[in-house]
Amino acid sequence: MLGAVYRPGVRESSRLSRRAVLGLTAAALPMSAAALPLAAAPALAASPATAIGGERLARRGLQADGAAAVPVKLLTARAWLVADATTGEVLASFNAHQRLAPASTLKMLFADTVLNKFDRTEKYTVKDSDIADVPAGSSLVGVKAGITYTVEQLWQGVFLRSGNDAVHVLAHMNGGIARTVAEMQARARDLQALDTHVVSPDGFDHPGQLSSAYDLTLFARHGLANPDFRGYCGTRIANFPAGGKKTFQIQNTDRLLSGAWGLKTYDGLIGVKNGYTSHAGNTFTGAATRDGRTLLVTVMHPATGSNAVYEQTAALLDWGFTHGRTARPVGALVKPLSEGGAPATAAP
Repeated sequence: MLGAVYRPGVRESSRLSRRAVLGLTAAALPMSAAALPLAAAPALAASPATAIGGERLARRGLQADGAAAVPVKLLTARAWLVADATTGEVLASFNAHQRLAPASTLKMLFADTVLNKFDRTEKYTVKDSDIADVPAGSSLVGVKAGITYTVEQLWQGVFLRSGNDAVHVLAHMNGGIARTVAEMQARARDLQALDTHVVSPDGFDHPGQLSSAYDLTLFARHGLANPDFRGYCGTRIANFPAGGKKTFQIQNTDRLLSGAWGLKTYDGLIGVKNGYTSHAGNTFTGAATRDGRTLLVTVMHPATGSNAVYEQTAALLDWGFTHGRTARPVGALVKPLSEGGAPATAAP
């Protein structure tokens, strides 16, 4: 059987059926973003006031200037953002700093925090205690106590199958859940991702576990600068240990990368991370490169449908590649404090 071990009631974005994983039938993506007219979006409660990335991004609602119409009619998401990964310019956004449940997109921050601490060839034999605290209903890659894994295999479990079991093993290797959460929060502060509050390293539903489209895009941009992070999130298929000399194949649940559930792969996509929980709904940060330009898109909480987060990401990427060069930036992705970034100020 291809893929991970899942329990009934799984709540992450990797809810691929066996038939879908094996079939991977392709169909056309939604209409081009350029053809979609403007429309109103739902009002939302305000986030804590910040001016991180610029005053425009502290505002609620659509922020876009100087380009053809952003495909708002399609965009049912509660928050989204389009940015140039190289320059850091934010080309358009909607509720950029709205604090929402992130689901497994928070694993980008986990990876950015922990990835460099262990050599990818290092081996670790899993103990029962390493996976005893994985929340019920989690997405799982199929980590088993008593089996020895390389660090690379555990990260493949995190990125390809959104495996909370793999996350918890790596967190325990890092000194435990509490220590890892504290380090993730410190990394978020350094990245100036001040909308983010970390409760668990896996992104699972917990009271107060929040992030924003802006912060998730920061995590993706910083993570992609790490070749290992970039390699893992762009991997489509890997073999995962099943005990002894046996393995089983796992496939990336990013539907724009692997193609599934009627979606074609998106041309030029290089990652990054999807997520789903019953509270968060669907979330996704994607990155694609065309003609030497890399764009980042984050979409959080579309109104309906498990494909909507991918369709809306694809539409925003289409818009960015077609019209983004004529758009006047509405803000910027700030630099980390540790890399010379200027501290952000509170919004007036």
